[in-house]
Amino acid sequence: MIELEGAVNVRDLGGLPTVDGGAIRTGALLRSDNLQDLTPADVRRLVTDHGLRNVVDLRSDTEVSLTGPGPLTREPTVTIHHLSLFSEGGRFTDVEADTIDTDNVLPWQGRQEDGPESDRSVGHYLGYLADRPDSVVRALRVVPSGTSIVHCAAGKDRTGVVVAFALSVAGVPREEIVADYAATGERLEAILARLRSSPVYAQDLDSRPADTHMPHAQTMEKFLAVIDEHFGGPLGWLERHGWTDADTTALRATLRDGSR
Repeated sequence: MIELEGAVNVRDLGGLPTVDGGAIRTGALLRSDNLQDLTPADVRRLVTDHGLRNVVDLRSDTEVSLTGPGPLTREPTVTIHHLSLFSEGGRFTDVEADTIDTDNVLPWQGRQEDGPESDRSVGHYLGYLADRPDSVVRALRVVPSGTSIVHCAAGKDRTGVVVAFALSVAGVPREEIVADYAATGERLEAILARLRSSPVYAQDLDSRPADTHMPHAQTMEKFLAVIDEHFGGPLGWLERHGWTDADTTALRATLRDGSR
């Protein structure tokens, strides 16, 4: 875990093992919750100490608009890649009913929430792939261009999907990918406290039971099992959406430590 003042769920994925005895390279790929509140010291640590060059921001247009530009947008050596995982075609994106403040609506508010929580989350994750396959592919293509941090609001769902695909292509075992996803649960209390301090997220968080925010291992297991069944795994899904052998080679060369 990278301890910062303005973010509470930042970690370097370096050290995760690969199936052939290698490991993910330290300093290549980071994951995080919202980066809007980074302090000057946080920015220096990420840019100078960790060599950050790319921010993959998976938040919706609405979220970015309501929270404003973050401090990393002012860093000349850092490139911001805003790649929403929601359809952004209409004013209210994928919201099904305008039953709340329409000036502050978030893309996931108002959608159907029937069935077990794990199944609902899997449905949402599959929705990211259906709505914005372009953003998923582009996010992974950013990684070879320099040290990258992938984030959304909590660093759990949207970030979890993109990071799971990156780690899968790099050859990280399934159980390690699932464990990395579930590790956000260790920071959940701090994440929720931070998001509740924001008027953008507070109402949405308070409208749902606390356990619905927990990243359960079975959720990622079920999600990846669906991808296996229908596409032959994350790499198969990516290839159906324009991913090439050259993309795979570049991503693996960047993420793997080269020991094998």
